[in-house]
Amino acid sequence: YLMPLLVMPTYDNTLLDQTCKGAVARQIAYGQQRGVPWGMSESGYNTVDVHLNYQYRAFGVPGLGLKRGLADDLVIAPYASALALMVAPKQACLNLQRLAAEGFMGRFGFFEAIDYTPARQRRGQSHVLVRSYMAHHQGMSLLALAYLVLQRPMQRRFESEPLFQAIMLLLQERIPRTTALFTHTAQLAAVRSPSVAAETPIRVFRRPDTPVPEVQLLSNGRYHVMVTHAGGGYSRWKDLAVTRWREDRTCDHWGTFCYVRDAQSAAFWSTAYQPTRKHPEHYEAIFSEGRAEFRRRDSVTAGDGAGDGQFETHTEIIVSPEDDIELRRVRITNRSRQRRVIDVTSYAEVVIAPPAADALHPAFSNLFVQTEILRERCAILCTRRPRSLGEQAPWMFHLMTAHGADIGELSYETDRLRFIGRGRSAAAPLAMSDPAALSCGEGSVLDPIVAIRCSLALDPEQMATIDMVSGIGNSRDMALSLIEKYQDRHLSDRVFDLTWTHSQVVLRQLNASEADAQLYARLASSIIYANGSLRADAAVLTTNRRGQSGLWGYGISGDLPIVLLQIGDAANIDLVRQLVQAHAYWRLKGLAVDLVIWNEDHAGYRQRLQEQIMGFIASGIAASLIDRPGGIFVRPAEQISSEDRVLVQSVARAVISDGRGTLAEQLDYHRLAEPRVPRLTASRTHRSEEPPDTTRADETPRRNLELFNGLGGFTPDGREYVITLAPGEVTPAPWVNVLANPTFGTIVSENGVGYTWGENAHEFRLTPWHNDPVCDASGEALYLRDEETGHFWSPTPLPVRAAAPYVSRHGFGYSVFEHRSGGIRSELWIYVAIDAAVKFSVLKVRNESGRPRKLSATGYVDWVLGDLPAKTAMHVTTEIDPRSGALFARNAYSAEFADRLAFFDVDDPRRSLSGDRTEFLGRNGTLKDPAAMRRAYLSGRVGPGLDPCGAIQVGFELADADEIEIVFRLGVGHNADDAGTLVQRFRGSLAARSALEA
Repeated sequence: YLMPLLVMPTYDNTLLDQTCKGAVARQIAYGQQRGVPWGMSESGYNTVDVHLNYQYRAFGVPGLGLKRGLADDLVIAPYASALALMVAPKQACLNLQRLAAEGFMGRFGFFEAIDYTPARQRRGQSHVLVRSYMAHHQGMSLLALAYLVLQRPMQRRFESEPLFQAIMLLLQERIPRTTALFTHTAQLAAVRSPSVAAETPIRVFRRPDTPVPEVQLLSNGRYHVMVTHAGGGYSRWKDLAVTRWREDRTCDHWGTFCYVRDAQSAAFWSTAYQPTRKHPEHYEAIFSEGRAEFRRRDSVTAGDGAGDGQFETHTEIIVSPEDDIELRRVRITNRSRQRRVIDVTSYAEVVIAPPAADALHPAFSNLFVQTEILRERCAILCTRRPRSLGEQAPWMFHLMTAHGADIGELSYETDRLRFIGRGRSAAAPLAMSDPAALSCGEGSVLDPIVAIRCSLALDPEQMATIDMVSGIGNSRDMALSLIEKYQDRHLSDRVFDLTWTHSQVVLRQLNASEADAQLYARLASSIIYANGSLRADAAVLTTNRRGQSGLWGYGISGDLPIVLLQIGDAANIDLVRQLVQAHAYWRLKGLAVDLVIWNEDHAGYRQRLQEQIMGFIASGIAASLIDRPGGIFVRPAEQISSEDRVLVQSVARAVISDGRGTLAEQLDYHRLAEPRVPRLTASRTHRSEEPPDTTRADETPRRNLELFNGLGGFTPDGREYVITLAPGEVTPAPWVNVLANPTFGTIVSENGVGYTWGENAHEFRLTPWHNDPVCDASGEALYLRDEETGHFWSPTPLPVRAAAPYVSRHGFGYSVFEHRSGGIRSELWIYVAIDAAVKFSVLKVRNESGRPRKLSATGYVDWVLGDLPAKTAMHVTTEIDPRSGALFARNAYSAEFADRLAFFDVDDPRRSLSGDRTEFLGRNGTLKDPAAMRRAYLSGRVGPGLDPCGAIQVGFELADADEIEIVFRLGVGHNADDAGTLVQRFRGSLAARSALEA
C-alpha cells in the first residue's frame, strides 16, 4: 500500500490517498485489538534454516490482505511504522517511540521484526526479537523519514521528470460520472489472542517413581545428554561416554548431580530427586523441546536454634548447538526469614571412553584418566593417557561459576574415594557429612570424578545463580578456550536462545511439530529403559529359544535397541510416517536404534503398501540407512519363520502394531498392575538405642590376633583372618575371600557382599560384579526383620548396617559373619559345594532378647546370567518350580549358556517369593532401603518382561534363647533336570553341613 508513496506524489481525496489512510488505520486498529505495537508487512520472522538464517515471508492484517490465514501469525515490522510516517506521522511516531522503549532498537536502528506468534516462542515468552537488519527495509525507512523532514525530496524529483509530468493527471484521478456499487461479502478470520493460544507441548512429572524412567534427549548432533525425570542420565560425545551411566530402570541412580547443603542445619539434598532420594515438599520435572528443568522446594530444621529454613531450587539443563558443552543452571532462592549459608556441590564420574569398555572393566578404565585443577579458572580438566602411539585423547572440562550472592572460595575434588567414602554411596557421600572444603586432590587418581563446591550466603528472598558447564574438546587448547568462553555469563545466557532456535531448526528439518517430538521422546524412554508395557506379550517372551545369531540372517546385528513396527493395512500408513520420523529424531539426538518394519500385507503382485513404506523412507534423512546398523529394516512378514518372528518380538524394546490404535494410544496403554501386597503393620515401637550391656568388650575378638592392624589380623593358628568393624569403622579397601570349585564360585568381601558365577567368571555371572572398591556394591543381600516393629538390618555390614559391631572370619573355603543387634544374635556362613555349582548362605539366628520374637529372613539376588545386566536383563525369565518351590531363572537368549537354569532356594516351606526387582527395591530404590522390607510378604510375581531378581522371605518365631538355622542356596544346573537334581540333593541342614565339611 505505502511503497509507491516513497517516490510518487499523492493527492488528497483520491482513491490512492484514501486507500493508504485506510490501510494505516486498519493496521493501528489491529495492533490495539491484539494488544501489541502495530505495523505488519513482509519481513523476517523467528524461524531459521539449517544455516541459522532467518526466514522471510509476507505477513498482513486480516481484511487488508487477500491471503488466507493471516490471523495465524503476528509479526510486527518496525519499518512498516516508518513508512506510515508519510500518512499518519503522529500515530507512527508514537508507535516507533513505543517500539524503542520496549527495547527493539539495536546499534543500526530498529531490528527487523518482533515475532509475537505463540507457536514460535519459547515457553513463558510473549515475543521473540528477530535480531537482524535488512538494508532494503532500512533504506525504505530512510526515504520515509526524508519525506517527512526534507519536504518530499523523492516526490519532487518524480514531479520534475518530463516523462512523468506527461501522465501526472492519472494520479489526480478524474471523478467518474457513474458509480458501480458492490456489496462487501468477505468475512474476516477469527482472531486468536496470544493469551489463549495453544501452549507449547511439554511433559510435567510431579512424582519420580513412574513405572519406568521418563527421559529427555538433548543434543547438538555431537554432544548428547539424556536426563530422566528423577535426575539420572548420561553425557556422551560422539561414540564416547563422558560420564558414567548404566541402564537400570529400577534404581536410575547414575548421572551428573548437584548437591545443596544448608550449613546451619547440616541437611543436604539434590537439585533433582536423584541421587539423595529425599522427598521435597514440591517437585516438578519439566521437559520441553531442547531443555530439561527441575523445580523443588525443601524445608530444613536447624537444631541450634538458628531457625527453620526453606529453599527453592530451579535447574535448567541444555546443550549448546555451537559448542560441545552442556550447561546446568541452578537458581537457589532462600525463602527463610534468616540469612543462610548454602554449599552447592557438583558431582560426575569421569569416563571419556566407549561405554562398552567402561561397563566391562570400569576399574581398569579408570586407571588411564588424568585430572588437573585450574583454580584461577574455576575448572577441572580431565583426559586419558594414550595407550598407543598416535592415539589422541580428547579433553573434558568441568566449570562452575556463581552470581547474585556473597560467594566463598571454591574447592575441588577429583578422587571418588575421598568424595563418596568407603562403603557409602552417592545418596549420602562423605563429602556431604563434612562441612570442610573438598580436598583439591588431582593427578592420576584411581577413581576419577569432577566435583566443585562453592559456598553462598543468601539473605531472605535472595536468589543466587550457579552455572555448571561440562564439555569436551579435541585438544587441551580447545578445552581451555571453552572454559574461558563460558566464564562469561552473557555467553552462557546466549546458549539458552541458541538452544531453542536449534531445536526449532531440527523440527523444521524433520517436518515435525513439538507435539511430535514429545511423543517420540516418550517412546525413547522405553527404548533406553525397557518397558514391559510396550514389549511383546509374556507368552511370546517365554516361548523364545533363539539367540542373537538368529537376527543376523535378516541383516540385524542385535547390538542396538530394536523397535518393531507391524503394519498390514495401508489405511494406517501414518504409523510408518511417525516411526520413520521418530527414528530420524532419535538419530539426531544421539540415540542409535534399529527400526524394523514388518509388512504384513499379503497383496500378492501389487505391492502398494511396500511402495508407500519405502517412499516414506526415501523422502526422509534415513534414506541412506536402509539395512545398515542404526537404520531401517523393512521385511515382508510372510518371509519370516515363526521361530524368528518370536525372536524379533522378544528382543524388541517396543512392539508397535497398527492393530492397536495410534502411536499415542499405544504409549498410553498400561497393563493391569498386579495386586499390591499390604504394608507391614507394626505392633510395637522400635527402640533405636540398645541397652548398655548389649555390646561387651569381650565380644569383639581383637585380642590374640597376629599382625593386627587396628581392624583385623590372623588367628594364632593362621587358619582365619578376623576383621572387627565397630560402628562407623570401615576397611580402607575391600578385603575379599574367593570361594570356588573348578566350575563355580563366589567372592565375599569384609562387608559380606560380592558376586557369584558359573563356568566362566566373566561370561556367565549369576549375579552382577560391580567392580567398585569404593561403594562395594553388590547384587546379593540378606536381611533380618523384626515383624513386630518393622525394623530391619543385615547380618553383614552391607547393605543395611546396624549400630553394633560386626565380626567376620575368613578361612579356606568359607567366610563367617557374626553380629548381635536388638537382642538377636546372627551367624552367617558362606561357602560353596566342592563338587557342585551351589553356594550356601547358612544363617543361624538366636534370640537373646529375653522375650519371644517374631522375625523374618529375606534372601535377595539380582539375576544376570551373562556378562552385563544391561545386555541380559530383558531376556531373563523367572518361574517357580512346581515340584520343589525353588525360584528358577533362565536366559534363553545367551549364545553359550541358553540351556543353563539358575536357582535360588530355601528349605522352609512357609516362604514367599518374588522375581520382580522393581517391586522388591521400589522405583528409585536401593538395597539399603528396599520397598519389600516395608511390606508384609513378597508377592510371588515371576515371569518374563520384568527387571529380574530372586527374592525369598521366610518368617519364623523364636522363644527366648531359641535358635533357628535357615539355609539359602544359590546355584545353576546345566539344564532343567540338572537344576532340579541339585535343588533336591542339597536340601536340608545336614546336606549343607556335609558340603562344608567335604
